[in-house]
Amino acid sequence: MNAAKEARTPAGADDRTKWWAMLCVALSVLMGTVDMSIVNISLPTLARIFRTDFAVVQWVILAYVLLLSCLLLVFARLGDMVSKRTIFAVGVVVFTAGSLLCGLSPSVGWLIASRAVQGVGAAMTQAVGLAIVTQVFPASERGRALGIIGAVVSIGIALGPAVGGLLIGGIGWRSIFLVNVPIGGLTLALIPRYIPVLTPAGPGQRFDLPGAAIFLVFMTGYALGMTAGQKFGFADARALWLLGLALAGLMAFLAVEARSDQPMLDFSLFKNLLFSINLVMGWLVFIVLAGGFIIPFFLQLVTGYSISQVGLLMMSGPILMGLVAPWAGRLSDRFGSRLISLLGLLAVIGGCLAMSTIHPGVRWLGFLVRSLPLGLGLGMFQAPNNSAVMGAAPRNRLGLASGLLAFTRTTGNTTGIPLVGAIFTAHLAGLAGAVDRTRLEGLPPAVLAGGVAGTYRTTAFIVLGATVLAALALIIDARQKKARRPARP
Repeated sequence: MNAAKEARTPAGADDRTKWWAMLCVALSVLMGTVDMSIVNISLPTLARIFRTDFAVVQWVILAYVLLLSCLLLVFARLGDMVSKRTIFAVGVVVFTAGSLLCGLSPSVGWLIASRAVQGVGAAMTQAVGLAIVTQVFPASERGRALGIIGAVVSIGIALGPAVGGLLIGGIGWRSIFLVNVPIGGLTLALIPRYIPVLTPAGPGQRFDLPGAAIFLVFMTGYALGMTAGQKFGFADARALWLLGLALAGLMAFLAVEARSDQPMLDFSLFKNLLFSINLVMGWLVFIVLAGGFIIPFFLQLVTGYSISQVGLLMMSGPILMGLVAPWAGRLSDRFGSRLISLLGLLAVIGGCLAMSTIHPGVRWLGFLVRSLPLGLGLGMFQAPNNSAVMGAAPRNRLGLASGLLAFTRTTGNTTGIPLVGAIFTAHLAGLAGAVDRTRLEGLPPAVLAGGVAGTYRTTAFIVLGATVLAALALIIDARQKKARRPARP
């Protein structure tokens, strides 16, 4: 099939092509999610091997999500200008090359820089991945398709800890990055044949490079300021200057975007109140989800489990999430997304409160009982919420809507990792006093457990905010449907 014919192919017309395209997107999602969850479980190991502290080792995750957050909407805009397939393929190449560089890293600085390269590649694939799936599947199957992607996310998150634990324990930490190389090669082999050339939005589109640059300043200042605050205290001049830079960057970003003809962040999409509410809900949930990186420290330093055992324990919640996500997507196709999303958020709150009861005597069964409600709730929330966002977007802005979805996820992570880290170290400070809270190995088990419990108790309030928004969206949606219903004669 030549490019011109592919470009004219209507969405959902070729049943075989849509499933192979789904496989390509799913493999890229699998690489990103496996890599993220593998890195989470590796942080205690990396801190020990590179002889660095909690504040620095966070940047192994932050460098990735920071570049991902800052470039997502740039590549989403490019996806509305040119071929989404080209952007997707180049993104797979960059991500795979970044994975190879990570595996060869001689120092923590090199590793952080290589993770930034991975972030650029991930920004390209994630910016257009959901748009590709949305365009090749008909609207009647959108919830099912996005539910499958949600399941792949869960599978990747679930596989990461177990695979990471086995690889680190058996081969070494470098293997957790090199595992992406064969997956990337397989994906590249499939893309030219099975992802169609989808019609761009039209001519006259351009990048918002000033907005992207200012946003990078904002997010970098925020992340550096939050990690500096963890290490030196938030009254320290270094933390205050960096957070001040972040605030100035945010104000400048909003001002530039408001005046731009084609902004990186298209405020016109936010005129749809339900679209906006769903994006904010997702952002708040991913702030809390980012806090999972503190769990390996608890399981290894407090309970004494090996890294392989930690991997097996941490895969339980994502497995449940993966089982629930397709079912939730099908229910959203049939009954709508609002109520299912609300129930999912209530389950997440229950999971946060359950994790807030954690203590040094908790063993594997007690940990599973406390963590499983989080997987259940996230599985119920994600696919219906994604379907609601994509369903509300105009067809010529699907690339941007896909980018916004990924943007809320990655900025939630970028915001959440240093925020949860700061909450965690603040609770440690309250329990341990003036000791160095960034050197976790020397802290008493009761202090570490209390820090984890206090962190989840605090994050429950963040999810409560998302739950209030979900209830509001349910009410607004019901009123809008009632207003559209024709009056009886």
